[in-house]
Amino acid sequence: MSDLYIYNSYTRQKEKFEPITPGHVGLYVCGPTVSGESHMGHARPYVTFDLVNRYLQHHGYKVRYVRNITDAGHFEEEGREAEDKVAKKAQLEKLEPMELVHKYTSLFHWAMRLFNCLEPSIEPTATGHIIEQINMIQDIIQKGYAYEVNGSVYFDVKKYAEKYPYGKLSGRVIDDLLETTRDLEGQDEKRNKVDFALWKKAPAEHIMRWTSPWGEGFPGWHIECSAMSSKYLGETFDIHGGGMDLQFPHHESEIAQSTIAHGHPPVNYWMHNNMITINGKKMGKSYNNVIKLTELFSGNHPILEQPYHPMVIRFYILQTHYRSTLDFSNEALQASEKAFRRLWEAYEVLQKLQPNTGAASDKALDAKVTTWCHECADFMNDDLNTAKVIANLFELAPVINSIKGGQVKPDALSGETYALLLQTFKTYLVDIMGMQPLQAAQSNKLDQVLSLLIDIRRDARQRKDFATSDQIRNTLAESGILLKDEKDGSVSYTIE
Repeated sequence: MSDLYIYNSYTRQKEKFEPITPGHVGLYVCGPTVSGESHMGHARPYVTFDLVNRYLQHHGYKVRYVRNITDAGHFEEEGREAEDKVAKKAQLEKLEPMELVHKYTSLFHWAMRLFNCLEPSIEPTATGHIIEQINMIQDIIQKGYAYEVNGSVYFDVKKYAEKYPYGKLSGRVIDDLLETTRDLEGQDEKRNKVDFALWKKAPAEHIMRWTSPWGEGFPGWHIECSAMSSKYLGETFDIHGGGMDLQFPHHESEIAQSTIAHGHPPVNYWMHNNMITINGKKMGKSYNNVIKLTELFSGNHPILEQPYHPMVIRFYILQTHYRSTLDFSNEALQASEKAFRRLWEAYEVLQKLQPNTGAASDKALDAKVTTWCHECADFMNDDLNTAKVIANLFELAPVINSIKGGQVKPDALSGETYALLLQTFKTYLVDIMGMQPLQAAQSNKLDQVLSLLIDIRRDARQRKDFATSDQIRNTLAESGILLKDEKDGSVSYTIE
């Protein structure tokens, strides 16, 4: 198999991929902050890095894919009092923080199943690794690159930048950051405005808190990924992925922390997917154009003209190279749906065709089809260019349809080329790009919806909200779906 080249965001060039351990790849991707529902912007990185995971496995690598859950500590670095997003949302929804975390983690997993994303090898949580984060912070303090003030601990960015290239990943210049960082409440205790929190002192009203050498508090956002990635992938690992919006400050801070803690950079290849815009505008609350995944699937949003199937969204994402901006519009998604149907129908036709291996093939057409098939590997090895792969599949689809319609004779392609054509569609459309037929994906939907309702009912029972628990059970029973609580705590169901 040809060599794989990927674009390294850190060096800003394509590089031949060479894993640290032959045959094995360590892949870390920043997971969701489960303080609310996942939205359209979240879909792109998780579909993108599912593709990366699948293609590395196709290349024969054994992949350890670590994707974390941020269930504490993701406070706004420049926000008032550095509010923890999870704790703040839990108060708004009148839930315990871990209830909120479980609710939105379940929703996230549900959406990933609908997108046909493979599960990560390990899915660690920030709250499950407080000790590792505290230990790393203590190490950074001991090495002279962090300091404690009033129960909070900050990383000394200016001192770090005297020796290391702070800002190289994101293209930020430290002197510019020192001049342009805004004066904000709670920043006075820092030595420099650009210093970021490793640990924050918990105010009296703060719900999520842990004991530390500096008093009760909670971890900063950046330290969790450094602690968990090194725990499960080692002090240096192969690939770190995420959206380009995480380059600064999150990934830049990860590099700084880990470099001091371990004495060397933590990652060999940084990969970042580009952003999704909506009708040319950045997606954000201020534009009132954030589309939650549940809204996307149901069509229940003012921007949407119709519901969109998860496979249509996945195909729409993969039609554009992951480093290019992806602009959402109803027209674009509707076009993606038609395009995907055409490709899948061609694949289904191809599976039923019977090649005539005894006759001489049309050598020109045979050669053209063979070239289009072989080019798919070249495109994927060139920084996972799914857009070009899909373009080649669209070149192949009319050939398949012409054989079915009789415009091209069945013996125009040799038996070897038929086999190659079938393998190409199976390999790239199904195995690597993870596409499913809309009918099969639709048939799995009931199981996925029931799984989500069972999780919600379990949460209600745990917090003794028996009214909600009974309502879910009774409503399902009226529809002929009977839930049964098993002795081991699991729930089974039968459909009458």
